[in-house]
Order: sequence, then structure tokens, then C-alpha cells
Amino acid sequence: MNDRRLYHVQNLALEIMDRMNDEHALKEGTNLKAVVDLLSRAIGSLADPSGNFSLDYIEGKVASAHYEVFHNEQKLSCLKSIPVSR
Repeated sequence: MNDRRLYHVQNLALEIMDRMNDEHALKEGTNLKAVVDLLSRAIGSLADPSGNFSLDYIEGKVASAHYEVFHNEQKLSCLKSIPVSR
């Protein structure tokens, strides 16, 4: 189960990366500072030297970053009921 969740988080992150590398595809009003902050927090959690991380926390941060870039909750619906912060 966790493998599937991690795979989905990875796909969301890759979509964010692709969209951010295509300057013309970014929507007006995309808050790139918020996107970078959310992704940095997710990476920081994964890089915890103690090895303790919350998959729910990481999913939430990546899902929020994805929403900031795409403004679309449809792809986030398969994640565990994570409220997307707007």
C-alpha cells in the first residue's frame, strides 16, 4: 500500500517539475515561493536522519504544491482525504 502511495506522490512531484520547467505553461498567479516551500518541507521530512517520517505529511505537502501549480484537485482525489491548503 505504501509503495502505491509513494509512487503517486512521485508522479505528482514529476508533474510539478515538468510544469515549472515550462515557463509558458505556468498559470498566472502561481505562487512559486509557496510551491518551493511545500516541496522543501516534504523533502526535509524524508531526509530526517532518524528515519522517522509521516507519509501523510509528505502526501499533504506534495498535494498542496501540486494544487498551487495546477489548480486542480481531481488528481489528488486518490490520496487519503488530505485537505489541500489554499
